[in-house]
Amino acid sequence: MFRGAVRGRPEGVAVRDENTALTYTELDARSDSFAQTLRDRGIGREDHVAYCLDRGVQVYVALLGILKAGAAYVPVDARYPDARRDLMITESQPSLVVTEPGWATRLASLGDEDLDILEFVLDDHDKPLREELPEAEGVDAAAVLFTSGSSGKPKAVVLEHRNLVHFATNPALPALTSQDRVGAVSSLSFDAFHWETWCGFAGGAEIVVLPTMPDLLTRDIKRELRRRRITAMLVPTMAVNHVVREDREAFADLRVLCTGGDVVLASACRELLAGTFSGLLYNLYGPTEGATACTAHHVAELAADADSVPIGRALDGSFLYVLDSTGAPVAEGEAGELFIGGPGVARGYLGRPDLTDEKFHPDRFAAGGGRMYATGDVVRRDGDGVLSYVGRADDQVKIRGYRVEPREVERILTRCAGIQDVAVLAVGSGSDKHLVALVVNDDSIPLNQLRAYAEREMPDFMVPSSISRVTEIPANSHGKRDLARLRDLADETLRRSVDHVAPRDEIERYLADLWVQLLAVEQVGATDEFFALGGNSLLSFRMLRRLTRDLDVQVSAREVLATGRLEDLARLIRDRKDSKDSKDSKGSQDSQPSQDKEPQRA
Repeated sequence: MFRGAVRGRPEGVAVRDENTALTYTELDARSDSFAQTLRDRGIGREDHVAYCLDRGVQVYVALLGILKAGAAYVPVDARYPDARRDLMITESQPSLVVTEPGWATRLASLGDEDLDILEFVLDDHDKPLREELPEAEGVDAAAVLFTSGSSGKPKAVVLEHRNLVHFATNPALPALTSQDRVGAVSSLSFDAFHWETWCGFAGGAEIVVLPTMPDLLTRDIKRELRRRRITAMLVPTMAVNHVVREDREAFADLRVLCTGGDVVLASACRELLAGTFSGLLYNLYGPTEGATACTAHHVAELAADADSVPIGRALDGSFLYVLDSTGAPVAEGEAGELFIGGPGVARGYLGRPDLTDEKFHPDRFAAGGGRMYATGDVVRRDGDGVLSYVGRADDQVKIRGYRVEPREVERILTRCAGIQDVAVLAVGSGSDKHLVALVVNDDSIPLNQLRAYAEREMPDFMVPSSISRVTEIPANSHGKRDLARLRDLADETLRRSVDHVAPRDEIERYLADLWVQLLAVEQVGATDEFFALGGNSLLSFRMLRRLTRDLDVQVSAREVLATGRLEDLARLIRDRKDSKDSKDSKGSQDSQPSQDKEPQRA
């Protein structure tokens, strides 16, 4: 597939970052050279090669070189905490780890002296091939991606070449072309990266490495996309929901806007389509086990009273079954669990045959056999064959587009010394959903130290927005967790402010009202902290836009982090407004003619 793009657009730019651009011919040659380096180190078919690299063109040279050598790539986001990074590397069972120059010492915490580590230098890989590289088979392993697991550690999903080709070349998706510039904003470890990469390469497009979406939110998104001439993106639904609510023109210049990862709001789609955006808007759905997406829905219009956006129909070649608890198909319009069949279904979970057998079943509905994957998602199919998402069949939730098992977060938190018991719940709804942790601990560990521990051990989307102490985790008469009482405690945590200080002036009252809207809490006081109440980068983006629009004040995301307390942020705004008013007043005075001198006569 990639070599087809090389033949079709040899001198076209394949990938660029802020410093470097490589044409398809150059990327092909450098990845060939890197593949030769890997072959010289004994890497071959079914080996796993992990890479932990900065975002940039080197990532694409590395992953293509790994595939050309016959191995499967394991992308490890360099921004992940050490504990998460080490777990991903260890569980993927790599034959080699590729990392940046000088980073090898960072991997000392793995404690594996025999682990082969290669420090990647882009300019080292410009030498011609000395041997013919192996041709990949469709059933060869291509990638190992991690998704949240209920066992207390992530699950390693093995994807094959046929899975990636089925997705990247699927005619049910909006086709990318050689005229497109694809904005790459996804985490390297997130499967949305496959849309940016493989759909981009399949169409001969140019991939432009941008800051990740959380970083992009701190900038003027429309200006940044226009500056980089971006025409196509896959933006996480959480970001679409938040950004469009504040600026419906942020994505107006795109030809293709795909979204996926969570439930996109009907109101956000209506707002986007009501603006100047005239491109293709697609809602994608699919788990990692289904190779990024198994359904697509072209959102051309939405009824004014529509309260949801369909996830659409199956990609070409995929099979979707909506089944009841006995495994029988449900009637049209009834809800059931979604099962995926066809060439997009992954091989299974690495080193977990028990879990693979539990989630991957023989496809008894397909004439040619095969397997189907039980998604755990509940959907409903309408009379036109279009699917709508209903919810999860288990406790797994999505936080900012990432699949999270609350029980996994609990297990990690309970490893911290001094923590006796933990209950983690998802509160809020839609794009404002976040985690609350209720902990039973002794006096040896303050809650701020527990938060610091959580931030070291977990990616930011798994870290609870709020952590509160309780005397015990309530149980019902059957000795199981009392979920109703837990939810009451979680709601109480968000409502309660022990030393509530009422807002004292107009700006504090404005901020308090704004936070109530954004954070879905009952009341906010002058001493409350934005992030402790459930704030995150997406909500911070929306707050900054409101401050600019309503108060004509510019505040940066960095300043919000530094002044998270309401009264401190109010003081900053007050000072900035006073400074602006002073400058405006001085400018007005300077523009007046002097009253001390008599005007000259003609």
